[in-house]
This record gives sequence, structure tokens and C-alpha cells, in this order.
Amino acid sequence: MGQKIQSVKGMNDLLPTEQKDFKLTSAYWQAFENKIQNWTRRFDYKQIRTPIVEQTSLFVRSIGEETDVVGKEMYTFADSNDTLSLTLRPEGTASCLRAVVEHNLLHEAPRKLWYMGAMFRRERPQKGRYRQFHQVGIEALGFADPDIDAEMVAMCADLWRELGILQYLTLEINSLGNREERAAHRAALVAYLTEFEDKLDDDSKRRLHTNPLRVLDTKNPDLQEICNNAPRLIDYLGEDSKKHYQTFKDLLTGLEIQFVENPRLVRGLDYYNHTVFEWTTDKLGAQATVCGGGRYDGLIEELGGKAAPSIGFAMGIERLLLLVHEHGSLQVADFPDVFIMQQGDGATLQAMKYAKILRENGFDVAQFSGSTKLKNQFKRADQSGAQFALIIAESELANQEVTLKDLRGERGQITIPAHELISKLNEWKA
Repeated sequence: MGQKIQSVKGMNDLLPTEQKDFKLTSAYWQAFENKIQNWTRRFDYKQIRTPIVEQTSLFVRSIGEETDVVGKEMYTFADSNDTLSLTLRPEGTASCLRAVVEHNLLHEAPRKLWYMGAMFRRERPQKGRYRQFHQVGIEALGFADPDIDAEMVAMCADLWRELGILQYLTLEINSLGNREERAAHRAALVAYLTEFEDKLDDDSKRRLHTNPLRVLDTKNPDLQEICNNAPRLIDYLGEDSKKHYQTFKDLLTGLEIQFVENPRLVRGLDYYNHTVFEWTTDKLGAQATVCGGGRYDGLIEELGGKAAPSIGFAMGIERLLLLVHEHGSLQVADFPDVFIMQQGDGATLQAMKYAKILRENGFDVAQFSGSTKLKNQFKRADQSGAQFALIIAESELANQEVTLKDLRGERGQITIPAHELISKLNEWKA
């Protein structure tokens, strides 16, 4: 017997049953996917699907060469002819915008798009953080006014309510201003942090000269006082940026969406400007952020397209579903409506005919395969989770009848003419 080959650490199989260290099942995942499709349809967002592999230069240009994602976390490899560097996508926005620019999707009107799929980052796996993870992303392209910023947040709140987790999430918001305002703040921040360079940890020292805003996002408790007293970006905002941010806040207040202003919220990618936001929780340990996003008004132009104001967000599916699994509610329809069992000559073929008719009439059907006593088949029917059992034995075949049993309710067991099967099941299921 050959040696077993295991999956790569931090990349999980999605099975029909719960695993010891990964509680999400394929049925749970599918129920969430169905909810996302309905949710995005309600807000008039259209789906886009992009390749998992992109040119490395796409992420270097969009995310930023000095970010941790590009510098340490991407899965990058040479194409077979060694002339092209390829990367497994670490996030979805860059791929989405690459497709928008390549296919000129903004030539007539703004676009509201969504996507769902696998992302890859070379990180230390832990609860809620994996090397292959999945995201739902929402992108609104070509919209300049702050009402679309508020719509993004309202979309999230709508989904959280449906999933029963709104009370476990906190909305944090901030404004990063425009490029010139961020540059002025960056200069002041670097000057301030340089005074404390001997007290910074190695990670913060590296970021001081590459991405100083990320120093403010440190989790090191020894640096909290330094970061709390650092120059605030909001103090460098001009009138237009302040107006955009204030209108955004007023809209949230009018929609009765509670929020916390966090002047240290910067997000981890270079392309953000103006509005940024995160939904965080204290129910998942260190992995507090369930969803985050913001404006990236200059990114489409950076990728070769005509300048267009844009905003988007992404949620980690694994992290979100862990929160829903433990604290929320998601209805999972993973059981057949009818379990068909048979016994006797000719019963198998007749059972298959009934199964075909039932499926054509909208019922989910499981059929027993093989031959064994009805007693054992009843055990399988009960284990299947089916609501009803359809029994076909010698007497039913002889009399052109069927026997129905309510496995979960109080209707008991009845024998009826075969032609009444669909109407009786519809009556019972109603």
C-alpha cells in the first residue's frame, strides 16, 4: 500500500461532514453561496469571474511592492518558458479591475460587480486564517459620491442581519484623504516615528521607511502609546475630503447604522484613499476583521484604464462562516424530501420510475441501492434525514399502489393509489 498524501497545511478540504479542525461542511458553504447570490441580486450587482492566476506585475502595481502581501505572502512562480512571472491571486480587487480595463467595461456606464472565489497567501495557518481562503468581493466602479460608500456599508449590515450576527460585529470607519493629503501626513508621521525609532520593533522599523501608515496598525502593546500620540491623518484632510467623510457619516446615521471612528484604521493595501471601513468581532480570537474595504479612486488609472472613482470591500468566507456557525443562523437544506425503498421482483425498476417522476415535480429524492430487508432500509431512510419514505413492495406492485410514511411528523403511514402520489406529497409538504 502506498503512503498517504495529505493536503497542504492551511488548505482545507470541504467535506459533506464536519472535520475535527474545520467545522464547515459543503452543505453549509452551499447555503451561504445561495444567500450571496440572492443578496447581490437585491442590490443589482452583477457577477464577474476571473482567473486564479494572474501576472505578478498586476499585484505589484496595484497592492504595492512594499506591502506585506507582495513582499512576503504571495505564491509566485515562473511560467514554463521562464519569461513570465505568475502569481496565485492574493485578493480579488486587482483581478476584477484588470478585467474591467482589459474589456473596457466602463465605456458606457458605471458598473456594480461582485465575485466569489479562492485567494492564496503564504501565511501561518490558524483559526480563521488559511493559505487558501475564499472571499466574496463587491466593487462599485465609476461612482464618486459618498452615497455609494454608505450603500456598501448598508449592504453589509443587511447581510449580517440575515445571518443573525449583526450584534457581534462593530463597524469601524476612517478617511485616508486624497494622495496629496496622505503625502503630507506621511511626512509628518515619518518625522514623528523617527524620534522613537530605537523603541520600535523590527517589523515597525521596516515599515517606517516603506509603509509608515502600517506602523499605526501594529498589535504590539509596547507601541500603543507611541501610536496613539502620532499625527492623525484626519487632521490633514482638506475641505473636500472632510465634506465627503462627513456626508458618509451623516448617511450612516440616517440609516441607523452604528459606527466607531478609528483614526488608526488604514487597511493593508496601498491603493486605498478617502473612505475605509472594517467590520470586526471579538468572537474569533486574533482574527478580528471579518470584512473590510474602502475607496481606491486612482487604481483603475494605475492599471491602464481611464480614471474612474471606485469603492469596494471583501469578506473572508471561512472567517465569516465560523462566526455564523458559532453565533448566527444559516438554514441548510441538505436532506432529501423523499427516501425510496423497495423490495421484491420488479420493485427496483418501479422505484426508479417513481424517483424520476418525483424529481420532475420538484422533489429531492434519495433511492436505496441494492437489496436488503425493509427494516434495514428504514434505518438508512432515517439516517438520510429525509422527511418522507416511499415504500414499494410486492403488495404495492400488485395493486398499483404506494405506501408513504411521514418520518419526521405525525401523519403516520398510509397506502394510496399510485396516481395520487404527487398530490399527497404536495399536501404533506405544504
